[in-house]
Amino acid sequence: MNFLRFLFSKTIFIQLTLAFLVGVLFIYLTLSFLKYITFHDQYQQVPDLKGIPLINLPQIIADKNLRYEIIDSSKFTPNLPPLSVIEHQPDPGQSVKKNRKIYITLNPSGYRRISVPDVIQITRRNAEVTLLSVGFTIGEISYKNNIGKDMVLEMRYRGELLVAGTLLQKTAEIDLVLGNGKRN
Repeated sequence: MNFLRFLFSKTIFIQLTLAFLVGVLFIYLTLSFLKYITFHDQYQQVPDLKGIPLINLPQIIADKNLRYEIIDSSKFTPNLPPLSVIEHQPDPGQSVKKNRKIYITLNPSGYRRISVPDVIQITRRNAEVTLLSVGFTIGEISYKNNIGKDMVLEMRYRGELLVAGTLLQKTAEIDLVLGNGKRN
């Protein structure tokens, strides 16, 4: 009976009211403090960094109160200068807070180097498909006396004899020497 009387007394009502008011005040102060330290509603626009060389990037980023991190540089884009920005996240024009990290994708200094496949002693059509599929281009086609008509006899790069397995830049132009179907 004393316990029920205590539950409905003026003392418990005052204590609960005070606890509620202290809780509301604590939540209000916490939210106000967070709004202050997180720079709520203080945004800036991300500049368009596409095409900017790596040498100029630190100064531009610092002027905008941002930070950057290079995350990738494997996709070569020939219409942009080497070691310049291809793309970045967040995108240009997006709103970010100051000191935000911008993730940069750089243009490498050139195409990557890949191994030349062995296309000697196969037909021209198969050789062209194989070379084009790995990223090379076909240069001059020349013929030499050999019984195998349109059979690849030699590969050349800039006039030099080319051996399968040699590393060349991806878009390198490979010349083919084919048989003309005539005996020596």
